[in-house]
Amino acid sequence: MKSSQKTAKIVGGLFVIGTAAGILSLPAAGAVHASDYLIKLAENSGRVILGVLLTLIMGISLSMIPVILFPIFKKHNEALALGAVIFRGVLELLTYMGIASGWLLLLTLSRNYVIAGTPEISNYQLMGDMLLDVENRFVNMLDIVFSIGALFIYYLFYKTKLIPAGLSLWGLIGAILYLVYPILSMFGFNVEILQLPLCVQEIVMAVWLMIKGFNKSAISSLRINPNE
Repeated sequence: MKSSQKTAKIVGGLFVIGTAAGILSLPAAGAVHASDYLIKLAENSGRVILGVLLTLIMGISLSMIPVILFPIFKKHNEALALGAVIFRGVLELLTYMGIASGWLLLLTLSRNYVIAGTPEISNYQLMGDMLLDVENRFVNMLDIVFSIGALFIYYLFYKTKLIPAGLSLWGLIGAILYLVYPILSMFGFNVEILQLPLCVQEIVMAVWLMIKGFNKSAISSLRINPNE
């Protein structure tokens, strides 16, 4: 029982670390997506490198959550628990690494651009735009795999009753809305507010896990009836 409650606190802590790292990386993202990004990146190279590190910290922290939950979730449904590890763990981490790599490549390109005397029309601009397009595609993929992984996690939370049903349902609805966002983005609709419900839910759940932990009766039920 004590080990399960320790797991809950670790999961909550990883949510907090990942969320905090993501928020702190926003200034670097602002430089990447500035209209004159080839100059801004070179001027803010330290901020960009820090943003890369924070993005990797976010990716590693969040991708560890389904791995840590796997031994508990698999007692209810091993296939769904594995799905959470694949989407919210492996694939999500790979997309974060892709985004971080894109930022580093853009930073190198911007430095060379400034050294070349910032020519107005050059291959630097073309290469930069291509890298930005790849980075945007990684972001879209991240939104999709993150949402699917969240659906696995919150469905399992709901079925196992490890956290209050209201939090689990909030997570499920939030994950569906989060998944709709990148799909709409592909058709030119930018409705970022769809991401907000899940973002808020995960902060609330993180605090709940660190303070309250898992439902003790639910943990006991999983141990007695692992295949239920």
